[in-house]
Amino acid sequence: MRPRVHTASLGRWVDPADAWAALCEGADAAFWLDSGPNATTGTSYLGVAARLSTQFDGPVLEWLRAQQYGVDTSEVGSGFALGWVGWLGYELRGETMGVAVGRASRYPDAAWMYVDRCLAFDHERGEVRLLSLADIDDYRAHVLAALSSAEPRAVAEPRSVVEPVETPAVTWAYSDEQYLDMIAACQAAIREGDAYQLCLTTEARVDARPDPYAAYLALRASSPTHHGALLVAGDIAVLSATPEQFLSVSADGVIESKPIKGTRPRGLTGLADEELRFELESSEKERAENLMIVDLMRNDIGRVAAVGSVTVTSLLAVESYAHRAHQLVSTVRGVLAGGLTGIDAIAACFPAGSMTGAPKQSATLILDSLEQRARGIYSGAFGYVGLDGAIDLAMVIRSIVVDEAGSTVGTGGGITALSVPGEELAEARLKAAALLRVLGVR
Repeated sequence: MRPRVHTASLGRWVDPADAWAALCEGADAAFWLDSGPNATTGTSYLGVAARLSTQFDGPVLEWLRAQQYGVDTSEVGSGFALGWVGWLGYELRGETMGVAVGRASRYPDAAWMYVDRCLAFDHERGEVRLLSLADIDDYRAHVLAALSSAEPRAVAEPRSVVEPVETPAVTWAYSDEQYLDMIAACQAAIREGDAYQLCLTTEARVDARPDPYAAYLALRASSPTHHGALLVAGDIAVLSATPEQFLSVSADGVIESKPIKGTRPRGLTGLADEELRFELESSEKERAENLMIVDLMRNDIGRVAAVGSVTVTSLLAVESYAHRAHQLVSTVRGVLAGGLTGIDAIAACFPAGSMTGAPKQSATLILDSLEQRARGIYSGAFGYVGLDGAIDLAMVIRSIVVDEAGSTVGTGGGITALSVPGEELAEARLKAAALLRVLGVR
């Protein structure tokens, strides 16, 4: 008999932020997959993990494949039906692409939390449901007791900045001059025909270790998004306001990716905002950049999709994010070929083309020679791999990684033959600015 995922209504609405404070604060391994503050669509998931894995015997994806087993999800419907929540770091490309990775990350290349019970917040219905592989009544009683005994949050509306005692020091991986030289080297490689586009990155190391929960509340207040996350895995916390879904695979095998390429800041007035939106929408450079990644994702998904099933369901749509940026987003969809699973889709598509460039193999080698450092969790992916085979992974961009020694913010952008170096440097700094403000960097 297959294990059953049991569900029950909590019987009341609770804000996910309050649920984290009551249930997850202080846990060694906990997660919050967040549809955003004041969300009216989507489902957020939150809970404490039963165990955490950061060391694996053999390839990580094969380990994940072995963890999936058939469960009865008839009570759950679509979405996360328990399983594994965590991340894949960029250096895991050595496993998926078969390339040597010479520089090790300061972070684990993968961290996965086993989740056998959690809360699901249905924002459209305004309903909180509990999911559990064990006794659902016991779990409900535990949650209600924790919520009733929890102290209310000190502030109803979290501030958008964690106020440090003094402004923390920031160390960039490269100076502005070095980054501009790297952009020039990317364009030289493109002129030589070695790549069409290269996603060049840098990072800021910040001398600050904020409380992950408080910092995440600040981040979601300043940069609301539909794929936010707070992941606590031992001494490491990932706080993400990513706008980009990397890869989803439904339990019945529908694959979808939503690559983002093309960015403009939000305007200070309505007119200025519309002008910037139009500028993005009509930019030859930004449109070409997005189209290249769409073609790359079509190819990657096509490696595991049924013949003729790969389609582009949305092309060059502008999505606007409050207080932050306009983005060009496309959607690529396919259906898994017979005998394959979502793990095969991850293997075919990771790392995301929007974080490498095209062609992917050549791009990663060029970027590795230029950046001369491990990207770590940044440029990878986070989300869930369900026991029922469903997968939902987002890009680790617009994210803060907090560890025992401080915090790291990764940033970058796609370089093409049409790129203006000064504008690319400004775009990379724009993407990092909101994250650095959260950490108290003025």
